[in-house]
Amino acid sequence: MHYPNITHATFISRPNRFIAYVEINGRKETVHVKNTGRCKELLIPGCTVYLTASDNPARKTKYDLVAVVKGNGLLINIDSQAPNKVALEYLHTQNYDVIIPEYTFGASRIDFYMERHSAGKTERYLMEVKGCTLERSGIGYFPDAPTERGVRHLHELIKAKREGYHAVLAFVIQMDGIREVHANVETHPEFGTALEAAERAGVEVQFIQCHVEPDRLEIVGQETCND
Repeated sequence: MHYPNITHATFISRPNRFIAYVEINGRKETVHVKNTGRCKELLIPGCTVYLTASDNPARKTKYDLVAVVKGNGLLINIDSQAPNKVALEYLHTQNYDVIIPEYTFGASRIDFYMERHSAGKTERYLMEVKGCTLERSGIGYFPDAPTERGVRHLHELIKAKREGYHAVLAFVIQMDGIREVHANVETHPEFGTALEAAERAGVEVQFIQCHVEPDRLEIVGQETCND
């Protein structure tokens, strides 16, 4: 996926989950942050961030903050909408006969429902996508804030697996060089417990590796947990 009109800026502060103050060419600007997670290890005063300009003249903020350079030099895409967009691009290369985004299953909306048809048989798939922006010592971690919704999704995937679906949890890693994602049990131990239960139930856990530039996010590889 590609962003038009990329601009670099210096991060100043983040007064709430939705906006940040940045400096662009010596002037202070209020921008929208496309990630409601904490990102506290990333959005540090003085760091370099990348913005994309909106083409909506009615918006209160002209720019969206979509990427940040971490203190170790790693460029991280923090756009929470990007993982689903690149996952959809990826799914269209995987020979599915049907792809339906935002599919209602049980009490949740699962990101993608897919089908493959072969010899009169239909294989059904459900995929939930989670974007990973938290890195420690070369390992990705999820979540960066407690996510009851994420726990619920894992339970739905377990249910789907028992009902005969191919159930997949896909971590889209929004940075270069990271090949796996662990549950961030320090932040949300319940997610770690639910992830372990999902793996035991046969839910497939995929690590979707990406290349990040200020103006784009693209998938470069995919590995399955315990491959």
